[in-house]
Amino acid sequence: MEMNQLWIFVLGLLMLYSNDTYSQSSPSPPPQKEITNTDGVWLGFYTKYHFNDKWAYYGEYHVRKKNGFNDMAQVYLRFGATYTIKKYLDFTAGIVVPFYWAPNQNDPNVDGVVPQYRFWQQAVLATPFEHIKVFHTLRTEQRWRRDYQKNAPFELTYRFRYKLTVYVPLNKPAFENHTLFVSTYNEIFIQAGESIVYNHFEDNRTFVGLGYNLSEQFQVQGGYMFTFRHKGSPFHYEQRHILRLSLYHHMDLHLNRHREERPIPIH
Repeated sequence: MEMNQLWIFVLGLLMLYSNDTYSQSSPSPPPQKEITNTDGVWLGFYTKYHFNDKWAYYGEYHVRKKNGFNDMAQVYLRFGATYTIKKYLDFTAGIVVPFYWAPNQNDPNVDGVVPQYRFWQQAVLATPFEHIKVFHTLRTEQRWRRDYQKNAPFELTYRFRYKLTVYVPLNKPAFENHTLFVSTYNEIFIQAGESIVYNHFEDNRTFVGLGYNLSEQFQVQGGYMFTFRHKGSPFHYEQRHILRLSLYHHMDLHLNRHREERPIPIH
């Protein structure tokens, strides 16, 4: 082999080695954020029944659909006992039993409907403005939940929620019967637990809608909710576009009522 050919051969080997070394040592590009858009319809029925000036039963009952109104997503049952600490401060505690429908109902390796079991606690502070209503809601939950796979174990996680809600009357100076009002809120969800590794931020929900006081006991609300949340991996997120329709029923079961009547949404 001539000298020039030898040098060309050596240089070729060096170039191959350097390219291989670079390809092994250079970092891979970071994954791109993936955002999926989905839609659904949520129907809710809220109740609050006062036994006396201090104690009340609180309940929420939800049917949640996804892919518009086509597929079942959840049935959501929340029960609690409310204690009025003072005029503008309530505390509630109870249990929640939601049922989740698996995304692939035809998969023989999954359970079609999976329950969860939760304890929950909630404090609601009402801000006593004259013409608008502002509520601060702090809610904590202890959740035993499992995967859709058959015989999957339940795992304990924790969730912390803060919601700021504002109601503004439109056709009357204050809230009373037959008041039409704007309803809006923003709620942040944080979760924790041994199985929560990267997705401590769980969800953020923003709602805008209209409400109407049908009577002292009944109220209806409807509107649009946008949520942004984690979806299965550190880089995959979901944006949900949800139409909500809710009916509220409030009733006093005792005769001697000293509590101020405030026909506003139940919390």
